[in-house]
Amino acid sequence: MSAEGPSFLERLLEAPGPSGFESAPARVWRAEAEGFADRVWSDVTGNSFAAVAEDRRPRVMLAGHVDEIGLQVTYVDDDGFLYVDPIGGWDPQVLVAQRVRVLGRDGEVAGVMGKKPIHLMKPEERKKVTEPRDLWVDLGAESRDEVTEMGVGIGDPIVLAAPFLRLAGDRIASRAIDNRVGAYVVLEALRILAESPAPAAGTVAVATTQEEIGTSGGGARSSAYSLDPDVALVVDVTFSTDVPDTNKKELGEAKVGGGPTLTRGSVTHPGVFEALRSAAEEEGIAYSVRAAPRATHTDADAIFLARSGIPTGLISIPNRYMHSPNEVVSVGDLDRTARLIAAFIRNLEEGVDFSRR
Repeated sequence: MSAEGPSFLERLLEAPGPSGFESAPARVWRAEAEGFADRVWSDVTGNSFAAVAEDRRPRVMLAGHVDEIGLQVTYVDDDGFLYVDPIGGWDPQVLVAQRVRVLGRDGEVAGVMGKKPIHLMKPEERKKVTEPRDLWVDLGAESRDEVTEMGVGIGDPIVLAAPFLRLAGDRIASRAIDNRVGAYVVLEALRILAESPAPAAGTVAVATTQEEIGTSGGGARSSAYSLDPDVALVVDVTFSTDVPDTNKKELGEAKVGGGPTLTRGSVTHPGVFEALRSAAEEEGIAYSVRAAPRATHTDADAIFLARSGIPTGLISIPNRYMHSPNEVVSVGDLDRTARLIAAFIRNLEEGVDFSRR
């Protein structure tokens, strides 16, 4: 990890940016890239790009989505309470009693998630699973007009107020780790290649948008089409199985601090997988393997069928407590993944052909 890495990672995680509203983290990402990339730009979908030797072939696309799950204001009642709908896949139980950051017209507004107290619930209500419709956001306002004066209105996005936290060893906790760390890793890999270029390949890192709601492929689809890469690597998070009550028979082995996870399946290209595995072994980087016989539920699903097909690999960071306010990863795993990507790209030769035979 570069000397700039930890502060960049913290800034990236702190920036609020749910799907469709990724401007803040995207600006942090592009500002960092300006320090070493040959060219930095963005597109109408909100994707951010940073390139090193982009005119070389093979051209490698590195994708990590910069959006996070969040909420959106759907209604403000006469008493000033906000009602919300999820952006992305929430377990509503983790929303109860959380502090939030409403991204209003004039800046952030603090609030808390409200719910009927347990003392006032009937016995059958206590057994009921909380749904988003059972919750509201309290800004401390006393009326709809006061909410409007605070710069908050229908459609405003919300994230949880769960700041960056350092745990024991090299572990960190934060909201937005899924998948702000993927956007971080692809840019760190590009930084390595800017300092020590690959002999043949050019590289474009992309902080993609709308993956958490991207049923049509989100920003990954449009960015892959525009770049026309010869090969693509996607960096996302995956479920760690080093915590209680996890089914390893279903998910396999993935340990926080145990290195990246390489995916094998119908979406990932076997030649790219083998090249990643070889690079990891050459570099002495520990890794695990996960099977994905159908979809991966990552940007890889959109990229591998873009244009006439793009050979795609998926590298994942083991992550505890996914889609919660306090996801946990190892900073060492981020560093190992960036080094693995750089090694893979350095190994690519001019004219490499991933056609299946």
